[in-house]
Amino acid sequence: MPADSTGLGEPDLTLRLLWRERLGRPVGTRGPKQRSSVDEVVEAAVLLADDEGLEALSMRRIADRLGMKPMSVYTYVPGRAELIELMVDHVAGEVPLPVATGSLRDRLALIARLQWNEYLRHPWLLAIDTSRPPLGPHISDHWEWCLRAIDGFGFDDVDLDRVLTMLLGFVAGPARAHLDAERLQRASAESDDDWWERNAPLLDRIMDPERYPVSGRVGQAAGAMDVAPTDAFEFALARLIDGIEAYLARVSPVPVVE
Repeated sequence: MPADSTGLGEPDLTLRLLWRERLGRPVGTRGPKQRSSVDEVVEAAVLLADDEGLEALSMRRIADRLGMKPMSVYTYVPGRAELIELMVDHVAGEVPLPVATGSLRDRLALIARLQWNEYLRHPWLLAIDTSRPPLGPHISDHWEWCLRAIDGFGFDDVDLDRVLTMLLGFVAGPARAHLDAERLQRASAESDDDWWERNAPLLDRIMDPERYPVSGRVGQAAGAMDVAPTDAFEFALARLIDGIEAYLARVSPVPVVE
């Protein structure tokens, strides 16, 4: 699925839309008289993307969901780019942020699992380029929460930013793999076990054990394990946090958080 881009809309108007609760809701200046709201347009767009993916997102499809004419949507949001930024910020605020407690490890895991769950609720987020994320209220609140969660453990300010960027960026990989496997499972009439069983005779012929001795051994060991779908994510997350803890122990041996 190709990456879509945020940040392509008109900056001032996009920021005003993102912060409409504080700055006042913009009044449409073109098209028919408004009979809905920016919030309803954004919520309809999120549901459409959840159901059919970001590639299905269009002003016409949103208008259909809201019972409007397509041009009416432009009285709320000026274009698709601005709408996507509003959607990203909207879903960042749909779950209350919990109080972060416990060790640094506990807090890093909490941050990563919240991001993981957000990807699972809204897979289309993985198709968006967030290298310049929309600076809306929910994104800003979430980032502040993440920083506060691990502040005081010995990271300097630059490392705070780097560690969180690395942690949140990591989550996208296993989330994408997990969601891709789910899509394949839904689209296929057979399970992974059935596929391997059906193709085992041919694989035995082409996977020469003398040429692929380690692959064969590891494949058999991995195939014999009964693992939950999230195991790969949890394993990788634990190893990433191991590395972060080892790094912190080197640069700041004495944590300052009580």
